Amino acid sequence: MMERQKLQVTVDIVILTIQDQRLKVLLVKRGIPPFEKQYALPGGFVLHNESLEDAALRELREETGTTDVYLEQLYTFGAPDRDPRGRVVTVAYYALVAPGNSPLVAGTDAAEARWVAMEDLPKLAFDHRKIVDTAITRLRNKLEYTTVGFELLPRKFTLAQLQEMYEIILAKPLDKRNFRRKTEGIGLKALDEWHRTGRKPARLYTFAKKRRG
Repeated sequence: MMERQKLQVTVDIVILTIQDQRLKVLLVKRGIPPFEKQYALPGGFVLHNESLEDAALRELREETGTTDVYLEQLYTFGAPDRDPRGRVVTVAYYALVAPGNSPLVAGTDAAEARWVAMEDLPKLAFDHRKIVDTAITRLRNKLEYTTVGFELLPRKFTLAQLQEMYEIILAKPLDKRNFRRKTEGIGLKALDEWHRTGRKPARLYTFAKKRRG
């Protein structure tokens, strides 16, 4: 007869933002074993009296001080050897935070929290690099048929800022003319306001509606 292992469930969150024209992810330095002093994603064990989403929101609030962000369930990771503490399955989420909208608050098991650019990621604890890569792939794919990436923009933005957001997430330049055609019909609303930097003012836009699904 096979011995049954006790199964535990955690949530881990890939929290993304754009700062200094770079896509960044929030990492915490673990203050306890395993992987003490190594960077990891914010997360923790699901309490017996909370749902998966409630656990994710709790971790999000503890690490960033806010839950007023876009949050979506990503994937379930359950490799038998992913956690040295035993049989632990994690349900991963990703969250999108507009620039300047989220202070950092290191949680009870984290020594520090900081934003790290994707190209500068250190070695991560557990299988968290795989989780980050999965989140980036999901976000890039969803840019093709939803406006979910626009959660990373301020409420008012220029078309140049919109294109820059796409280029940062996709990690490649886009043709300006083709991009402008692509943005037609996605719910952009032109405002009678202008962003005045440089020689020529740029019109500001907002979204009349968002397609997040």
